Amino acid sequence: MCGITGWVAFTRDLTAEQRTVDAMTDTLAARGPDARGVWLDTHAALGHRRLAVIDLEHGTQPMRTPEPGPGGDRPRAVISYGGEIYNFRELREELVLLGHRFTTRSDTEVALRAYLQWGTDFARRLNGMYSIAVWDTAREELLLVRDRLGVKPLFYHPTADGLLFGSEPKAVLANPLAADACASAEELCDALLFLRTPGRVPFRGMRELKPGHLLRAGRDGITEERYWALEARPHTDDLPTTVATVRELLDDIVPRQMVADVPLVSLLSGGLDSSTVTALAARARAADGDRLSTFSVDFTGHTENFKADAIRPTPDGPYALEVARHVGSDHHAIVLDRARLLDPAVRRTVLGAWDLPFNFADLDVSLYLLFAAVRQHATVALSGEGADEVFGGYLWFSDPEARRAETFPWLKLGAHRGLDPRSLFHPWFIDGIDLAEYEADLYRTALAEVPVLDGEDTENAAERRTRELGYLTLTRWLPILLDKKDRMGMASGLEGRVPFCDHRLVEYVFNVPWEMKTFSGQEKALLREAASDLLPQSVLRRKKAAYPSIQDPAYDRSLITGLAAAAGDGDAPLSPFLDGDAVRRMTAKTATGSLSEFERILVESTVRMDDWLRTYDVGLIDVKGVH
Repeated sequence: MCGITGWVAFTRDLTAEQRTVDAMTDTLAARGPDARGVWLDTHAALGHRRLAVIDLEHGTQPMRTPEPGPGGDRPRAVISYGGEIYNFRELREELVLLGHRFTTRSDTEVALRAYLQWGTDFARRLNGMYSIAVWDTAREELLLVRDRLGVKPLFYHPTADGLLFGSEPKAVLANPLAADACASAEELCDALLFLRTPGRVPFRGMRELKPGHLLRAGRDGITEERYWALEARPHTDDLPTTVATVRELLDDIVPRQMVADVPLVSLLSGGLDSSTVTALAARARAADGDRLSTFSVDFTGHTENFKADAIRPTPDGPYALEVARHVGSDHHAIVLDRARLLDPAVRRTVLGAWDLPFNFADLDVSLYLLFAAVRQHATVALSGEGADEVFGGYLWFSDPEARRAETFPWLKLGAHRGLDPRSLFHPWFIDGIDLAEYEADLYRTALAEVPVLDGEDTENAAERRTRELGYLTLTRWLPILLDKKDRMGMASGLEGRVPFCDHRLVEYVFNVPWEMKTFSGQEKALLREAASDLLPQSVLRRKKAAYPSIQDPAYDRSLITGLAAAAGDGDAPLSPFLDGDAVRRMTAKTATGSLSEFERILVESTVRMDDWLRTYDVGLIDVKGVH
């Protein structure tokens, strides 16, 4: 998977900046525990931390071409790359026929040779998850490329004479040119609203390269362009053909994403998505005469004392075991308790992995602990993220109120269940940062991007709205989940692969009509039918259940202690903006029972933002009441 970083500066000699580049590179040690490398040139420096997955012996980076550049004393191009290219073998064969010669078996060398052959067009040929940096010595130009769905992150910070970049903000912040962390009102709004606006980062001056985009940095400045976007296309296949096509794609995608020279496992919740991936992976392993290992997460006493709710009607444990027996995997349940979830050291690690004030309550903490446990057995893990976004598994696709909402539908549903970002803050603060107008503007901007078919908006308003919901979910909601998966996995040195995010599957299913996606009356009916021969009937019929969350009143009381501290400590960054009466009302709820999951997310997100402001010494600017 790896971590990448670098610095381009056209008015200074970066060969004298070894110490700074080393510091930037070493911030990414968790992403790449197996090796490190730095390459320095006059106006460019590339750093790399490696998690060895393919060609363990020869895939070291930054990787240079044997062909010399201008003057003959420098390579033609140098690459620092993180991720996986799943079609690298086919590309390698094509490049060999075009006259290229290879000295490694790595996908890194394929990416480098592909750039030499096709220039920036090489990005359109890649199937995978990746963040790529290529320094072209002949052009004196840096190229940054991010995968289509944004599975792998990539941040950059323009400077007076170039730019800084890194897989995580901390790599950029390690450079003195970006060391003073500040956040404006708008940058706080994203965290308050539980949104990831494409390209926006809550550090002043820093940006995130958008999914499906590439960036060029040269002497003439910085340009960013899109090389991939979702398109609206007529769907002409009938239902049997559509089901068969989905299955054919999955039959190709899952084995393709299992290529690794290190141990690989599958995450298994017992839900439709992870079970489908697991079943296909188990078949691929069995064909090679091997057996797949699977892992799930649970909490002490959770299954025995389970309480159903609107988003978790059933516990995962029994279903995960049933699927494991059905497909013949070696299953491991990682059982966590309250003490581990509240461990201050674990929470500091999670915040440090995010670098940003986003969180999923106990979900990202438990995910980190699950990944850390899996890492003791494997380096790569398959998972089912993306299926709900691609096949329309969320409640907001069918809930009438969410469909009518003139905002992001998950915000509408969340507000009804206690996830109101305004509720813990003084009204003057919320009004001062124009949160309502910010939310409305983001929504209008997102809607304007949605591709539509000719006549769809007038002839079939319901299908048009479903397309809008699908686009919003794929471009504004999915990135949050992919962020969580990437940050928690990389903090553990575990590479997560997400077969449902293969762009071919996403492009095809995006244009399948809603009536076909739900032809049986159940959510994700199309996927259920495509996997009908793979799974037990109980799993095929199981209603969607969200990722498990701890159900423990004592956990909630511990959270409230942190919220009360943030509100009552005059030195706490958020203290001036929190409404003491609202905090006391939330505290009272834990005296007689548990918080709802959405209230818990609200409390934890507020505490996380306060911790983030304090830990990263973020200065608040353009915020009413801050001087």
